Amino acid sequence: MNILFGSLLLGVVVGVHEVSAFSMRMMSSSGTNYKTSRFPTPPRIKKTQNWREAAEKSEKLRNEKTTATQKKKVAIIGGGLSGLACAKYLSDAGHEPIVYEARNVLGGKVSAWQDEDGDWIETGLHIFFGAYPNMMNLFEELDIEDHLQWKEHQMTFAMQELPGQFTSFKFPPNVPAPFNMAFAILTNTEMLTLEEKIRMVPGLLPMLLEGQSFIDAQDELSVAEFMEKFGMPKRINEEIFIAMGKALDFTDPDKLSMSVILTAMNRFINEADGSQTAFLDGNQPDRLCKPMVDHITARGGQVLTGKPISSIEVNPDDNTVQCLKLADGSIVEADMYVSAMPVDIIKRLVPKSWSSIPYFRQLSELEGIPVINLQIWFDQKLTSADGLCFSRSPLLSVYADMSTCCEEYASETASMLELVFAPATEAVGADRNWIAASDDEIIDATMLELQRLFPTEIGPNAPNGGAQITKSSVVRVPRSVYATTPGRNKFRPSQESPISNFVMAGDFALQKYLGSMEGAVLSGKLAAEVICDKATGRSTDGVRDVHVTIGNGEEKAPVG
Repeated sequence: MNILFGSLLLGVVVGVHEVSAFSMRMMSSSGTNYKTSRFPTPPRIKKTQNWREAAEKSEKLRNEKTTATQKKKVAIIGGGLSGLACAKYLSDAGHEPIVYEARNVLGGKVSAWQDEDGDWIETGLHIFFGAYPNMMNLFEELDIEDHLQWKEHQMTFAMQELPGQFTSFKFPPNVPAPFNMAFAILTNTEMLTLEEKIRMVPGLLPMLLEGQSFIDAQDELSVAEFMEKFGMPKRINEEIFIAMGKALDFTDPDKLSMSVILTAMNRFINEADGSQTAFLDGNQPDRLCKPMVDHITARGGQVLTGKPISSIEVNPDDNTVQCLKLADGSIVEADMYVSAMPVDIIKRLVPKSWSSIPYFRQLSELEGIPVINLQIWFDQKLTSADGLCFSRSPLLSVYADMSTCCEEYASETASMLELVFAPATEAVGADRNWIAASDDEIIDATMLELQRLFPTEIGPNAPNGGAQITKSSVVRVPRSVYATTPGRNKFRPSQESPISNFVMAGDFALQKYLGSMEGAVLSGKLAAEVICDKATGRSTDGVRDVHVTIGNGEEKAPVG
């Protein structure tokens, strides 16, 4: 889910504002022993078919018998989750990966950095689901499963008509799928009527019976079109699908492919613990990226930051990659090259002689979606849920009180809310271009929404004027994960490309988990598998056929 994977790319813009000299340092300065909740790792996530498939692929790469003549030096462009995962699995297989990250921070869409007060500014609110088998395997392989803080298995929504009130779909423990979700839906009587729940069945039953083939076939339909086709009441959209669409891809449902909703629901229905969520127990650089870097470097790989690529140079005789030119003028030569950049970045760097090839031309059909991540520090503790909340607000997607959910940010005296502001532009359903708005406008609009969510604690009706902002940050991401508007799936490129020494990674590249942390890790893993198969002379899955609507075109010089 993309709540989740909120972001880097093409010009992250950050604003941090302190309202007073007071800076909330959640744990270190609180002077208390306040602890946040931590549930055990859901045991059933390691018993699913998707987990077994992920584990088998990891084992295949880990057990590669790479010889000295087969060993490849691999240049990986991009130090986000996909690039780091690719490097991790290549190093497991005995190859020599070198990651080149343009910025001085790793993580890409899960990057974070410290401000002058030492507080972590995050690119997005990142939630881990039980239905993320490759991500969960990665945590196990790195021996960092204890870095995840699992929460109670429930999904919590704000009540639109009842300000300040929330309702949850509670999943009973030890009940197998799909009965645990059926129980959660049927026992919640506050959001949908029984009739409305029954009228959802005709659209969801084919998903259960036909699986992925049915889901893929719905990619051409928007959520609204799918609902009309299967006779679903509009209130289902208002109560459920709007919240899900904004959480999954920062988009209103009338502009979102129904395959996105169905992909998530299929995992949640068929995997007993698939919808259970976890937070990292601290900042992403230390608790996720560093263990990956340590693993890579311990096996002979390298991870370099502050190394932006200016161009991909090709051999004129066969179009293969000759070298990479860095912005500082240095040259990088390798046996294989992996793009682990966002789709909007790789489109700017495609060499002129590749630009007419349909494999690369189809990238023009994909583009990143805008999103804004907010962090707001308050001078008092709010009454908030211990977990992810769907705000069901016109401006906000999901949020969490990190002082309650995350151990590093824990405080019993003051809250820090992290919120996803979406949709962020008119193109994806917003009433205006919020990316271009000032920080003050964004925070002011958010506070009006928070008055609805916390009417007794925020705003003029709260005692003593309510909780006051002590500090805020606004992180704008004009191009985040790729926009899953209807019909995009057919344009997603395979990891293997028509260029023999060039491989494509990134969450937009073809894999079944869409644009998400899980999708990024799986795509990097698949890219590593392509390189390993080629190195040993094994057959690969080949290059995915490009859709018939994409033909050869004129050559275009890279923008850079």
